[in-house]
Amino acid sequence: MARCFAIHPADNVATMLDNADSGSHVEILGAGSGNILTVGENLELGHKVAVIDIARGAPVLKYGVAIGIADQNIHRGRWVHLHNCKSHFDQRSGTLDLHTGAATDTRYE
Repeated sequence: MARCFAIHPADNVATMLDNADSGSHVEILGAGSGNILTVGENLELGHKVAVIDIARGAPVLKYGVAIGIADQNIHRGRWVHLHNCKSHFDQRSGTLDLHTGAATDTRYE
């Protein structure tokens, strides 16, 4: 079974420790240990996964602190990334490429 790790009891996301296919079960380790969630899409090692439903406008919590704001409803078991939340740490996060993280607002030649 794939695993993810929640760092703080207040966290609403956990970090994937393994790859997981859509529909598979993932064990939550750390804060929230013993809970199992079903992922709603393919998730890769290192990605964040919602461990509860996160409403649009609600903070995305990791390390016990808000790292961003959900800009759409995010359901339990779904990938949490630039396509559904805005970063508190990088004002340019809305312009970054979803998969590579490369800036799309600056042209490099």
